[in-house]
Amino acid sequence: MRSLPTKDTSGLKKILKRFGIAGFLFFFIKGLVWLAVLYFGVQFF
Repeated sequence: MRSLPTKDTSGLKKILKRFGIAGFLFFFIKGLVWLAVLYFGVQFF
């Protein structure tokens, strides 16, 4: 069996992982902000 040539994608994986973590944190915080806005908006009225 012939093994497939592997490309060095460690840099690409690191960048994608960083964007994945950053994206997760962004949407997580955005969701928390929306929950707070709705919660305090309901209490305000």
